[in-house]
Amino acid sequence: MSNLYIMYGYKPEEMVTSILQEIKIEKDILKFGNNPLIGIKPNLVVAQPAHWGATTSPELVRGVISYLKSKGLTNIVIMESSWIGDSTKKAFENCGYREISEEFNVPLVDLKDDDSQQFTVDGITLNVCKQVLKVDYLINMPVLKAHCQTRLTCALKNLKGCIPDEEKRRFHTLGLHKPIACLNKVLTSNLIVVDGIIGDLTYEGGGTPVQMNRVIVGKDPVLIDTYAAELIGYSVDDIEYVALAERLGIGKTHLTRDKVVELNSNKDAPAANEILASDDVDHLQQWINADEACSACFGSLIHALKRLQEKGQLEKLQEKLNIGQAFRNIKKGGIGVGTCTEKFENNIPGCPPDAKKIVKFLEDYLGCQ
Repeated sequence: MSNLYIMYGYKPEEMVTSILQEIKIEKDILKFGNNPLIGIKPNLVVAQPAHWGATTSPELVRGVISYLKSKGLTNIVIMESSWIGDSTKKAFENCGYREISEEFNVPLVDLKDDDSQQFTVDGITLNVCKQVLKVDYLINMPVLKAHCQTRLTCALKNLKGCIPDEEKRRFHTLGLHKPIACLNKVLTSNLIVVDGIIGDLTYEGGGTPVQMNRVIVGKDPVLIDTYAAELIGYSVDDIEYVALAERLGIGKTHLTRDKVVELNSNKDAPAANEILASDDVDHLQQWINADEACSACFGSLIHALKRLQEKGQLEKLQEKLNIGQAFRNIKKGGIGVGTCTEKFENNIPGCPPDAKKIVKFLEDYLGCQ
């Protein structure tokens, strides 16, 4: 399965169930035995609920577990190690995972308590938690969000929670990118389920939430991260560890439109007036004229404006960007974002357009003024 499956909306349990029914992942899992050990690796970097923008929605995990159990796959564990200085056990509690564990009789494994095993990949030694190595089938469940050092954190980087704390420190001394790529050579993500419902605009620890209202499922973590980078306004070339992972044979960066299977319309996502706000998002909204905008489209625009701000170009924009279903069939000057504004004098196409395309359009537009 080289395709990426996308579903838009705001009900993660229902969304992921629909995707898994479409791809029938149980057929792939049963290749590993009658009842293989399935490990679920969410992102619980901090002990904050999912609406903070940093952690994997418990409803998404509930949907995956419920689907697996309905297919007779019951040998499941949830495993994670929060970042240095935070408690995984507290994260399990605060993020709603204790309830899931009790509801489905699924053990919670705190990898901070685990021993590790050493590997060497491409000249780098890596210590990996032993409990993860026992898993037959690993379901990697990252959050789609920005990162203060690597710009993006999604499928490849989420496995950093499978190493001891002292190894996390060492990864930083090694520059993060190469050890992240090498770690994915040791650990295979058999399935990636990306929580793109609520991520963060700038920081892996949350606090600047942006609603993107989508779930992304695939098997190639390199392709997933290539797609994810563009969604939040970066080129894959901006994320060094993605190219390194491709060089190691972990996956492919070549993303074509035919590989992206959208199972519904982004109009199934709620309007932008229901989107979570933060000071940073509020600041960026002064460049937006939104009317009945879908949150998936609105979220892409917010990320694009943040990327422009990081490049020092946002202040050059002297007009508001128009976005939303209320602009359908309206001929107007100015800039429109998305298919609903296709009759504007200047239009950024897409339903929804990704942030990378918006950034490119605005850079070209500003350069011509």
